Amino acid sequence: MRRTVDWAGGAIVIVDQVALPGEYRTLTLRTVTELVDAIQRLAVRGAPALGAAGALGVALAACQGGDVRAEADRIARARPTAVNLAWGVQRALARLPHGADAVLAEAKAMLDEDEQRNRTASAHAAEVVLDACPRRPLRLLSHCNTGHLATVAWGTALGVVWHLHARGLVESVLVDETRPLLQGSRLTAWELEQAGVPYRVQPDGAAAAAMARGLVDCVLVGADRIAANGDVANKIGTYGLAISAAHHGVPFVVVAPTSTVDKSVATGADIAIEERAGAELTEFGGTQIAPKGAAVFNPAFDVTPHALITAVVTEDGVFGRAV
Repeated sequence: MRRTVDWAGGAIVIVDQVALPGEYRTLTLRTVTELVDAIQRLAVRGAPALGAAGALGVALAACQGGDVRAEADRIARARPTAVNLAWGVQRALARLPHGADAVLAEAKAMLDEDEQRNRTASAHAAEVVLDACPRRPLRLLSHCNTGHLATVAWGTALGVVWHLHARGLVESVLVDETRPLLQGSRLTAWELEQAGVPYRVQPDGAAAAAMARGLVDCVLVGADRIAANGDVANKIGTYGLAISAAHHGVPFVVVAPTSTVDKSVATGADIAIEERAGAELTEFGGTQIAPKGAAVFNPAFDVTPHALITAVVTEDGVFGRAV
């Protein structure tokens, strides 16, 4: 699978995640405005992928001239919860005094780093899962999308599945469809299909019932921001999964690169949570499915307290563990 985010011909090239699974296509982004639009409508998404996209956006602005810092600020504000976006922007921006070529070189270096970091983090997490789960082969539960598409390459929590599947240790994966934009049923199921990993898609509301019936050995999720105390902001529905997992004695493992850790935030209570347009819930395919004018609560993320998490795993190993 090609890189989700890349640089070619003086432009940013992304896999268009809005088009999947119906069509696999790429988009060439030649302006910062096009990049911001792609980020906000989730054509490019996933914390590590957003970090890379943010850095490449700064490189694009630097190569084109103009007010690079103002453009960088616009990119960083495109989605407020995922800390990787601002991290990628700031890392590339730090090279601006050395010229546009230096900014681009830094952004390209980040692309090269991403796959190795995620391979390492997910390899560590695979061992955590094997230590926590005696049953073989494993029945895993996935939320949102944390594979190749959420990163430049390889994946975070779904990267654990790739490691375990290569060793013949995965029986199947239960895939939460993941509201409101169905990143699980559209993207994760597509990646598992491509990799030949057995899976079943389920509604988000079925996860607790699946655990109660003994169908889940471990829950694997990614993260969009990790607070200094180990609290984790991730796709909406993660907190409910963690509560259900704790009740049923199911290990709950978070996998993310260290760029997702934000030590300037003491706890999850300090993390800004993005709220998305109500139309994502009141309309489907352009058809109104709720009463006109229906009020909507549509947070894109929630915060899971560290006490509910078995382990947060990065490329450096276990970051935090519930006591």
